[in-house]
Amino acid sequence: MAEEVDDTERRFVEFVLSNEHNRTVLARAPELGAPDWWLTAGAVFQTVWNSLDDRAPDEGIRDYDLFYFDDRDLSWEAEDAVIKRAGDLFADLDVVVEMRNEARVHLWYEEHFGTPARASSSRQHSAVAGDRAKPALRLLRTAQVYDR
Repeated sequence: MAEEVDDTERRFVEFVLSNEHNRTVLARAPELGAPDWWLTAGAVFQTVWNSLDDRAPDEGIRDYDLFYFDDRDLSWEAEDAVIKRAGDLFADLDVVVEMRNEARVHLWYEEHFGTPARASSSRQHSAVAGDRAKPALRLLRTAQVYDR
């Protein structure tokens, strides 16, 4: 059974890295200096669906979400500084890269969506980023790929 899980994770990583934009975002993201960051949402999961459905890896992906968790400064100014750095870092790409500090979500969520959200912890943030795919996402985040 362990071998099957390893093969599934390896295939997941291969699918995600088949998208050139994912590879570029993952390679550059550490330059932002944002703690506990994850490439997530459609950039990851739509790429996998596209791969399984024999479509272009980036088909239908509206934006590339980079979530990070930094509860040291919950001000809009601190998040905006990271967003601006990301804008500069990814300006040459023909895709939208959207940065969000998950530690701040509870501050704006109710106004935006009409229902309150609780403040999250770094551990909850990791779960939101993709609990079942966490091993593969961690591999992607640290730019390690299975070499088996």
